[in-house]
Amino acid sequence: MSTETDRRMLEALICPRTQTVLRYDAEAQELVSKAANLAYPIRNGIPVMLVDEARIID
Repeated sequence: MSTETDRRMLEALICPRTQTVLRYDAEAQELVSKAANLAYPIRNGIPVMLVDEARIID
């Protein structure tokens, strides 16, 4: 994600499990849900908002 518009769109997404706000981690290319302890990957610029595809975080 390189433009401010892309960043704003990512910040508008919510966690499908908890319906809470996600934090964009540009370095890891993930959207992080602290409430669910999950990190959703961004592949080829597309957020993968599937719980089964998310990485569990500590």
